[in-house]
Amino acid sequence: MSLHARIHFINFARTLTVTSIFFLIPLHFLKIGFNGMQIGVIISMFALAPLLISFPTGWINDRFSMAGVIRGGLLAESLLLLFIAWTDNFYLTAAAFLLLGMAHNTLAISLTSLYYKDEKVMDQNRKYGLYVFWVGFGPAIGVLAGGFLMKFADFRVLLAAFALITVLVFFAARRFDHEKFHVVSFGDYRTSMLRKKTLLFVVFLFILALHWSVEGTVYSPFLEKSFGLDSLQVSYYISAGLFFLSFSAFLVGCLKFNVRANKRLLFLAMFLSGAGLVLMVNSNVYVSLAFRVVHEIGDGALGALTTLFISRLFEKKNIGGSAGMLTSIQILGQMVGALVFSPLGFRYGLQYPFLICGGLIIVNSFYGALIFRRLEY
Repeated sequence: MSLHARIHFINFARTLTVTSIFFLIPLHFLKIGFNGMQIGVIISMFALAPLLISFPTGWINDRFSMAGVIRGGLLAESLLLLFIAWTDNFYLTAAAFLLLGMAHNTLAISLTSLYYKDEKVMDQNRKYGLYVFWVGFGPAIGVLAGGFLMKFADFRVLLAAFALITVLVFFAARRFDHEKFHVVSFGDYRTSMLRKKTLLFVVFLFILALHWSVEGTVYSPFLEKSFGLDSLQVSYYISAGLFFLSFSAFLVGCLKFNVRANKRLLFLAMFLSGAGLVLMVNSNVYVSLAFRVVHEIGDGALGALTTLFISRLFEKKNIGGSAGMLTSIQILGQMVGALVFSPLGFRYGLQYPFLICGGLIIVNSFYGALIFRRLEY
């Protein structure tokens, strides 16, 4: 199996399991008695973890090892999924989600670093479009499978099944022979991060990441309350959108690499993402789903294009740690969003987080157009 195929396989498996749970678990939390603030805190713990681990993981990727980190992350994920299935205690659940976030992030950073550093000659749109396709295709399948398990068994069976999948991937993951390491000083990271175009891009990514928290806190409860959907119908709705996300990324990969065309597509994708998020609160479930699809099409293209632009922002030798710091900024946005939008939604109305985040994404599309026009990325 080629290096790219192995990376895509592990990305598919890790997002099929952990990312799928991120969409569905608020329904489980509500059933065992957690309130909106507690759900927000738990999801923010998952989001906090990368702030602690992203740069160290990226630095290790640049200097020492990727394969060991990847195998360790898979094993830790499996054990933590089993632990979460076992406990109903809020504090233990929050602690487990902190550790799960750390394990999941070490996998994401290490796999992305390995992919960034690979020097195989291929069209850049195709390279990163395929990468995001597999990252998005995993949860599309996982949410659908999760809905069936929740319908005919319960959430604990779902967690146990996903833990088993992760263990199997752990045993299937062999060492990677394409690891390349360099002597990188902390000054190199400081220089790459403090450039004007990097700092402006950081703001762009932070605003974009705010809406991730909505999907992990109020998304499935909104569908259940607004449309009367059961767990299986919720999974149909969510997975339908995610299929469009993954194929949108795939279509970006079908376009020939062109910097100007990619920038124009990035702004269009951002606008579609925001508009779809706002309009999906429509009271008709079919109209809502149509606009959710619009949002996911925008998100899929955004995922491919932002990953591509990050690959152009840093040198290969220090891209692990530098991209890890950018991931920390995005996760900070997710954490802030979870602490704000979960209690806001459960107290005042589950539609408001979608309206606010969608509006912010639309504003971010104009901000992105401004910074990309003034600076070369």
